[in-house]
This record gives sequence, C-alpha cells and structure tokens, in this order.
Amino acid sequence: MSVRIKGSNAYGHLGWFQVYCRICNRKLTIGVDVVYKCPKCEKKYNAYFCEADKRGLKGKCPYCGSELVPVI
Repeated sequence: MSVRIKGSNAYGHLGWFQVYCRICNRKLTIGVDVVYKCPKCEKKYNAYFCEADKRGLKGKCPYCGSELVPVI
C-alpha cells in the first residue's frame, strides 16, 4: 500500500493521508503539504518527496531518473 495506515480505521482520520519523505523522513500530509511522487517507484519504494528535496533532486527520481509528479 502506498499510503501508510496509522491510527483509527475511520476514513477521515489523518493517518490515511500521511506519508514520509524518502530523503529527510519528514512527515507529509497529502492535501496539506506539497508532496511529490515517482509514478514508477511509488509502490516499490514508497517514493514520496517533500518540496525542498524535489528541488534538490532537480525534479528527478533518485531511483529511476524519471520526472517527479505532484500528488493530488
């Protein structure tokens, strides 16, 4: 599963929408923070990145080199 399930089983609970940046391990909330993902490595590596690390990586995935896209 691409999103880490945490806390209550209620759908509206924030644990359903929280991921961690692969570089700095910052907790990111989808819909609140700007989150980027690699479409190819998302499932294999949970490849989510914060905005600052996306700039540091120049918009490329460190695993496969493909373009990072925003999570909507």
